[in-house]
Amino acid sequence: DKRKLLVRLRRMEGQVRGIARMVEEERYCIDLLQQIASLRAAADGLALNLLRSHLDGCVRNAVNSGDGDRQIDEVMEVVRRYTRS
Repeated sequence: DKRKLLVRLRRMEGQVRGIARMVEEERYCIDLLQQIASLRAAADGLALNLLRSHLDGCVRNAVNSGDGDRQIDEVMEVVRRYTRS
């Protein structure tokens, strides 16, 4: 749902601002790394939600209409790129 995604993105935006403040304040590196790990986990959660939504909607519809192979290949390429990072 769009509203939930936007709420999550705004929360992540707040995390980024918090990390920037920590850098400005020259906070302890380990504290920064912990906050970055938290932000990364939030981004991963957002990506999984978007992937699930895409699979439930676009990919399911494409499979039902006979165009599933192209959609599945597209999803697999994005997942490959995402997991390399």
